[in-house]
Amino acid sequence: MDYDFSWFHVENALPTLVEGLWVTLELTLWANVIGLVLGFIVAIGIMSKIKLITWPLTFYVEFFRCTPALIQLVWFFFCVPILFNVWWSAQFMGLLALGLNLAAFNSESYRAAIQSIPESHTDASTALGLNVFQRIFFVILPQALLLAMPVLITNGIGIFQQSALVALISVEDLMYQGRYLSSQTFRPIETLTLVALMYFAVSFPVSQAVTYLERRSKRLMGS
Repeated sequence: MDYDFSWFHVENALPTLVEGLWVTLELTLWANVIGLVLGFIVAIGIMSKIKLITWPLTFYVEFFRCTPALIQLVWFFFCVPILFNVWWSAQFMGLLALGLNLAAFNSESYRAAIQSIPESHTDASTALGLNVFQRIFFVILPQALLLAMPVLITNGIGIFQQSALVALISVEDLMYQGRYLSSQTFRPIETLTLVALMYFAVSFPVSQAVTYLERRSKRLMGS
């Protein structure tokens, strides 16, 4: 079997793959927004002493952490319309599944970070007369973000890679376009290798940034 990794093949495939990459990046961006915001809210809820709040949130986190992302994605796409009579686009369903999955993992990262914050910081904010919401947003959240940042970014990279699953529900992301091109050109090795390199080109710099931020946060917390 012959291979064609020439620039001619790349030049023809690249515009379509870049189109798919933009969809992938858009999904990743909004999934991370959901994951960062909802994850923190869930972490605060789980750490509360109200069982009516903690039990459902704990079930939500454990469900999304203990079931495959593929099953979650397919369930949202096929079951939500039937059960709730809502008919959203495949891209929105994919985003919802990815965002909720990421929020579950991020909530545990936040919780670990919050629990590592010295109690004296909370006591000091109480002594200053800050109410509950002020303590959460001005004292706990900034420190939790700093401590959890490397893990949150790593989770974000993971969701960027897992977003390839949305191709199975016909979302025209990078993986979908790669599969389409490979079937049209009969060049699966060349096309999917190019797809893999594009995923790597985005993930690798971010993973290096995680390493840098981890070292930086350790220095800041140590000082």
